[in-house]
Amino acid sequence: MTTIKAIEGLEILDSRGFPTVKARTILTDGTIGEAMVPSGASTGEHEALELRDGDQKRYFGKGVQTAINNLSGAISSALRGRSPFSQKEVDGILLELDGTPNKSKLGANAILGASLACAHAAAKSSRLELFEYLGAGTTLPVPLINVINGGAHADNSIDFQEFMLVPHKFEKFSEALRAAAEVFQTLKKRLKKDGLSTGIGDEGGFAPNLPSAESALNILCEAIADTGYESKISLALDVAASEFFKDGKYTLKKSTKEVLTSSGMVELLESLVKKFPIVSIEDGLSEDDWDGWKLLTERLGSTVQLVGDDLFVTNTKRLKRGIEERSANSILIKLNQIGTLTETIDAIKMAHDANMTAIISHRSGETEDTTIADLAVATNAGQIKTGSVCRSERTAKYNRLLEIETLLKDSVFGKPFPR
Repeated sequence: MTTIKAIEGLEILDSRGFPTVKARTILTDGTIGEAMVPSGASTGEHEALELRDGDQKRYFGKGVQTAINNLSGAISSALRGRSPFSQKEVDGILLELDGTPNKSKLGANAILGASLACAHAAAKSSRLELFEYLGAGTTLPVPLINVINGGAHADNSIDFQEFMLVPHKFEKFSEALRAAAEVFQTLKKRLKKDGLSTGIGDEGGFAPNLPSAESALNILCEAIADTGYESKISLALDVAASEFFKDGKYTLKKSTKEVLTSSGMVELLESLVKKFPIVSIEDGLSEDDWDGWKLLTERLGSTVQLVGDDLFVTNTKRLKRGIEERSANSILIKLNQIGTLTETIDAIKMAHDANMTAIISHRSGETEDTTIADLAVATNAGQIKTGSVCRSERTAKYNRLLEIETLLKDSVFGKPFPR
C-alpha cells in the first residue's frame, strides 16, 4: 500500500516579497505533492499562529526556517508510513503533534503546508484532479474581484480595504471573468483620465487617493456603466473594520476623520446599500463587536450577504456562536486561518448546514498555488475571492477555474445573492 515516505519544506517568497512555506509530500510510489502557504496582512486576532523566526538579521524577523525545520523534522517523522488517502487521519496526527489551541508549537504555516501537500499527493497518486479528489462538486464559483484597494492593503486615503466587482448574473464562469476584466481595464482608463493613480495594491486592485468609500463606489459604477454591464455586475465591500476600531469606536482616519459608534457604522453601511448595488459586505464591524454584528444582521441580513472574516477566522467554535446569535449570514474561508484542510472543510459544512454562504478566499500575501480554486469547486462553495484580474499570483486561481470549467462538462455557475 502506498504510504507517506517523507515531508520536506522550502522557504520561498510570497507576492509581497516576504518568506513563506512550500511543503512537499513524497509517497512511496514516487508521487510528489506540493503546496505553498499564503500569508495575511490584516490578520484577525483569533487566527492560528503563523510561525516566524524572529531573527531581525534575516528578512527583518519574518523568516520561516523554524517552520521548515518542523516540516522536515517532527512532522515528517509523525506522518512517515501513514496513508495519505485519509485526510482526516493526516490532519488529526498534525493537530495531536502540535497540541496547542492556536498551532503555536509547530506553526499553522508548517501544519497547513503538510496538510495540503498530502492532499495533492493523494490526488495525483489516485490519478484525480484535486477538486475531484476532495469532493463531488460541480459548481464554478462567482468571483468577488477586488479592483480598488484601501485600508491595510494600500498606501492611499481610503479606509475600507476592498471594493469588489461581483459578476453574478452570467451563465458561465468564463463569461463572468471576461466581463469583470473588461470593467477593470475600463476603470483603469477612467482613473487615468481623472488624473488618479493606476498603481496597484497588494491584491492587484488600483489604489487611487479618493476622498471616501462613496467616491470609490461611484467611480466603480461609472466604469461598469461605461462597459455596459449595469444589469449583470454588482458590488461588494471588505470594510476590514477591525483595522480602524479602538476603544469601542470606529475612526475613519484615512478619509473623512469621522468617529462612529457601532450603530453609526451600521447606519453608514445601510446608506451605502441604499445608494449602490452592493450585494455583499465583509467585516462591516470589528471582530469582537458581537452586539454590533447582531444589529447589522437585523438591519441588512435579509437583503445583503454579511460576511464574517475576522469575526469567524474559519473557526467552527466562533462560527457556532455566530449561528446561535444570528451574527452575519456568511463566512469567509481562509485555509491558513485555521491550519488544516479538514478543519477548513468542517467550517464550510457547518456554514452550509446553517443556510449560510461560504466564500473561499486567498490572502494578501499569495503564491502561485491554486488549491483554493479546486477547493471552491469541490465543496460547491459557490463563491471565491482571490483578488484582481492582474498579478499572476491572483490570475493563477482564475486560470485554474477556467481550466476546471473545461473539465466539468455539466458544471453550474455560482450561488444566488439576496438581491
